Amino acid sequence: MSGDTGAGAAGWHDDEVVSAGLPDKRLARRFVRLLDQMSAAPGQPVPAACGDWAATKAAYRFFDNPRVTEHGMLAGHFAATAMRCAASEGPILILQDTTEFIYSRAQPGKIGFTKTINAGRYKAGQPNVVTLCGVLMHSSLAVTLGGTPLGLTAAKFWTRTKFKGTWSLKRHVNPTRVPIETKESYRWLENLRQSMALVGTPERCVHVADRESDIYELFCLAQDLGTRFLVRVQTNRLAGAPADAEPRDGAHRVFAQLSATPWAGRHYVAIGQDETACVHVKFAAIQTLPPIGKQKRYSPQLLTYIHALEIDPPAGRPPIDWKLVTNLPVGDFTMAIEKLEWYALRWKAEVFHKV
Repeated sequence: MSGDTGAGAAGWHDDEVVSAGLPDKRLARRFVRLLDQMSAAPGQPVPAACGDWAATKAAYRFFDNPRVTEHGMLAGHFAATAMRCAASEGPILILQDTTEFIYSRAQPGKIGFTKTINAGRYKAGQPNVVTLCGVLMHSSLAVTLGGTPLGLTAAKFWTRTKFKGTWSLKRHVNPTRVPIETKESYRWLENLRQSMALVGTPERCVHVADRESDIYELFCLAQDLGTRFLVRVQTNRLAGAPADAEPRDGAHRVFAQLSATPWAGRHYVAIGQDETACVHVKFAAIQTLPPIGKQKRYSPQLLTYIHALEIDPPAGRPPIDWKLVTNLPVGDFTMAIEKLEWYALRWKAEVFHKV
């Protein structure tokens, strides 16, 4: 494909870049041309997508231009997403997830640092530690209850150079006492704020995320912004003891109270195309307390926990064992099943990252 193909043609990308935050019209035209070239050759390297050296060189100059930023290029798409959200009906699920773009480079500093991995051992027995080069992206994808994507509502790109040394800091400082603003996990709160500012109707939105987003500050921020969340539980948090609990029976933890709740019923879920699993489901409203080091800053919240546990799982895979927490109303078994089905749509974000 030549460098001029699709320069002025109307295409799928026209509505996505009309409000792009690029500093001049020449860059905007180049952006449209690049979108047309690269969408016509998905998965191909830049030279193959551009087709000739002149177009390839122009593309690299565009990427290297300091006035071109990721948020500038995404501004038009964000605006189009807001329009699609406004035109849709019913609740909107905002799926948050993180992915890594890994590249092969001799010098990590040239492109960024993501993490180190253990790649086995050398013949002499020394560990072979490999540094992975690349960038990370944390995105928020809006979808309907039917799973139809509406577009990104927020995106953040970074490398771990900024947070270098924070892992070793955990040996000396309790992580729950460190302000969330100084942590890498602050990205969950930033995306929530950006998404709500874009959509403009926080009461319609439900933020769905995996265990990495089990952050008490996120629960409080959602409450302050008037929006909802549905998060998979990772932490066995402190809980207000129920009225009928003995003083020392361990009921001051969320998992203990959830475990004491009877199962509400059974539900069958499809796994892939050929398998069906049967799960027990229970739910309970539990007064949840903030971490001890942050109880002066944050207030307790009454949250609902949903537990789905597979009955007689096959030997070839781990059982379904989901514990979810939400500030959505869950008054009966049907509403609990509905929330489980909403959480199952979280994999749409992972499919987006794979694509």
